[in-house]
Amino acid sequence: MARASGLPTVARHGRQRRSHAWLIALRTVAIAVAVVLVSSVSIAAIAVTRLASTVQTSTVHLQHESGATAPPGIDAITGGVNLLLVGTDTRTGQGGQFSNKADQAASSGAGNNDVTILLHIAQDHRSAMIVSFPRDLILNLPPCPAANGGYYPASANRMLNSSLARGGLACPVLTIEKLTGTTIPYAASISFDGVAAMSNAVGGVTVCVANSINDPYVGLVLSAGEHTLQGSQALAFVRSRHGVGDGSDLGRISSQQVFLSALARKIESEGVLKNPLQLYGLATAAAQNMQLSDTLARVDTMVSIALALKSIPLENIVMVQYPTTTSPLYPNRVVPVASTDAAVNNALVKDLAVTLTGNTGRGSIVSTTPTVAPTVAPTATPTPSATAGGSAAPGKEKRGITPSAAPATAAPVALTALPSSVTGQTAAEQTCAKGSGK
Repeated sequence: MARASGLPTVARHGRQRRSHAWLIALRTVAIAVAVVLVSSVSIAAIAVTRLASTVQTSTVHLQHESGATAPPGIDAITGGVNLLLVGTDTRTGQGGQFSNKADQAASSGAGNNDVTILLHIAQDHRSAMIVSFPRDLILNLPPCPAANGGYYPASANRMLNSSLARGGLACPVLTIEKLTGTTIPYAASISFDGVAAMSNAVGGVTVCVANSINDPYVGLVLSAGEHTLQGSQALAFVRSRHGVGDGSDLGRISSQQVFLSALARKIESEGVLKNPLQLYGLATAAAQNMQLSDTLARVDTMVSIALALKSIPLENIVMVQYPTTTSPLYPNRVVPVASTDAAVNNALVKDLAVTLTGNTGRGSIVSTTPTVAPTVAPTATPTPSATAGGSAAPGKEKRGITPSAAPATAAPVALTALPSSVTGQTAAEQTCAKGSGK
């Protein structure tokens, strides 16, 4: 995209090589570690020893806008969890496919957080939200810690994806805390190699493609239909921008949700949870290719988060794109939408279970395969708080999914309807990537 006059200074990306990492949700990693630990005594012993030494070698200390302290350990995770997942586009230390001069010049060192995802687990462990923030989002960055012990000053009108290179993993955390009003005790980043390794560890992920994808920028060509992707091909799928939707980062976000939901369904239903060796491979691939905050760099912490996640049905995990609109000052960039963002922020801060009323986004469509009905029931007349930014159109249901009552052993959970302009899907919902058809 051409840079307009007056555009904020941001990390550079070559037009032909705008490569973007995607962060596999920690739900996969955490469940994998947890099941490894309980599935087999011998495998568990190996996993604990190796993972403990791996995840504690390189950690990042987080500082928070609110000054809140992080929870001390496994016994403290009795309520909700906020965890920020970022994907770095750095070429430093990556494989041979990123060794050419154009790639090496594109991004190095910490890289840019071209993917930024907030995972929120509800305090009652019955629902979760996964919020994706566009890389091209223009906002004000808060003061961020520098490597020398000082601080970078606050900076106005910067792209979100410049925050990782600016102040390390702690800077995206501070930025998203300021944007959403949440406190985020946990964070992790993953590189290109990590995405490929994790897709290999589960034996590939089968995704649906509605119409053909042809993206020469990442080397991806897929015909319409189902494809099982792993390694470099899986990485190309989640990086592809020009080949899906309208060619924008917003289209790529919904395409990435297609991949994430397909991965979650495979983990849940195809025996991965019953295969300790495969789970250990998944957990190891994650640990070896991720940088973790010091609050997360313990196997028991991963397990405690996993235990919270294991009780949440996939249909109760809602993936949304943080609402934005085209920037009036900077072409090809986006800015927050105050009224709609308030509804998402309100749900995060007040720990509300939500339901979607809008569509799946620019880069995906609903599959014709029947979807799973949610196990939580909406309130008869959802009434978002004064800060929620409005409600969905009366009587409009989420793409034909009819909520059902919760099991008899648990009281129904009231759902707050997000405005119809908020796009996304549930982890259980089967969707297809909408290729550009070139």
